[in-house]
Amino acid sequence: MPFSQLLVIYFISVLIVFLPSFGLAKMFIKAGVAPWKAYVPFYNTWVMQELGNRPKHWVFWQFIPVVGWFISPGIFIEFVKLFGRFSLVDHILAALFAPFYFPYLGYSPKVRYIGLQGVKHYKKPAWREWIDAAVFAIVAATLIRTFVFEAYTIPSGSMEKTLLINDFLFVSKFSYGPRIPNTPLSIPFVHNYIGNSGVTSYSKLIQLPYMRWFASPVKRGDVVVFNFPAGDTVINKPDYQSAKPYYDVARQLGGGNMNAGRNMVLNDPDNYPIVVHPADKSDNYIKRCTGVAGDSLEVRAAHVYINGKMQDPPPHSQINYLVETNGQQLDEDVMRNEYNLNINDETEVASRGKNVYEMLLTAEALQKMQATGLVKNVKPLLEEPATTDPRYWGQVLFPYDTLHKWTVDYYGPVWIPKKGATVQLTPQNYSIYERAIRVYEHNSLENRNGKYYINGKETTSYTFKMNYYWMMGDNRHESQDSRYWGFVPEDRIVGKAALIWFSWNNGPRWNRLFRTVK
Repeated sequence: MPFSQLLVIYFISVLIVFLPSFGLAKMFIKAGVAPWKAYVPFYNTWVMQELGNRPKHWVFWQFIPVVGWFISPGIFIEFVKLFGRFSLVDHILAALFAPFYFPYLGYSPKVRYIGLQGVKHYKKPAWREWIDAAVFAIVAATLIRTFVFEAYTIPSGSMEKTLLINDFLFVSKFSYGPRIPNTPLSIPFVHNYIGNSGVTSYSKLIQLPYMRWFASPVKRGDVVVFNFPAGDTVINKPDYQSAKPYYDVARQLGGGNMNAGRNMVLNDPDNYPIVVHPADKSDNYIKRCTGVAGDSLEVRAAHVYINGKMQDPPPHSQINYLVETNGQQLDEDVMRNEYNLNINDETEVASRGKNVYEMLLTAEALQKMQATGLVKNVKPLLEEPATTDPRYWGQVLFPYDTLHKWTVDYYGPVWIPKKGATVQLTPQNYSIYERAIRVYEHNSLENRNGKYYINGKETTSYTFKMNYYWMMGDNRHESQDSRYWGFVPEDRIVGKAALIWFSWNNGPRWNRLFRTVK
């Protein structure tokens, strides 16, 4: 972790224990303690623990980065008990609003110091025991979810057959280093909305810069959970959100002209209500990292090439093939057990004539079919550049211009930005790197008559501040991935998919339980 980020964390820790000092000084006077001690950060909490005869080691726990932010409010709660404050409301005020609540306790003539003897006469009711235990459990679970691992459910088929819909995963936060929440004021265990209400579950009152402890780069081939980069702005309706991204809708409404489409959306808030999410609150996506920072990536005939070298496909990745069989009738059980195909699902097997089928096959399934003689002829169904409708150039695939006539099967080459690396800005690559420079790295960027201006200064190049990654689904023809919305910056990385702990499809999929993700 950079030293500057550590300073930010400890600055917040100091503020938490210093801001209540103005009221705490008066409370110390009531307790017979010199008021100046209230203004010394962390020594003031030492005095609180001393007055309450509480363990002193809790003071040192406050120096654990971020975890200490939860320890200080606990010390405040125990301290206000010395002033006869035992109710749940009092403890919430002490924990969350100490800079405002402590002055009331210190200056109010009705509040007196009762000391340890007074506290001993108070007996906590049983319902409070349950609430306190629940609060402790929530805090502990929040810390685990933030820094250790998080549960995640597969919502779509973009990673089949590697991951199936309703696979339940554990996502490791340690693999790439725990990311400090950019938006810490949020409802525990809720991502960006409260249920299906469309009401956001967080407050933007406090927003922290990107920080990651013990950062480790994503490796090529990892299955990664990340915040959807193009999900920072969404149309807040069930049929839209990240499934139908705001940027795609605006681009289509404007016929490829983003500015025209944006104005149409913004001028019609009834049909297109807009929500802007912080980086850590956009929807979670899961894909495989096919390219890392500094790679040059290209897709040729659905095969991924990195720096000119063809990469082995993931073991269960699949693409569409047109298959002519030997005339043998397809048996449902054989197709499911031998080739992992559901012939009743037209997205997997669809008839295209006598003994001709469109099949969504893994490389392993195709090899088995050829070995058994089931297949007479086969060819991949690829989207060739020459067959793409020109009306869709600039609207569907990243980088949304008419210079790059790419398809999902013939894409690139594209260079993936690397931290500290410099790129020369040209008319050919401006659209590729414009969003990364402007949105992800928070610069103003303009193209004025072929000249580029960053933060108001003319330039011909840009040096990137973050690493970026290229993510693709294993179900290559049914995946909304980097081919559609571009790079994933490192600050959007959540963690690495580690373990399938449960799976469900009209009953448990027993053979998938406790399977590691590869």
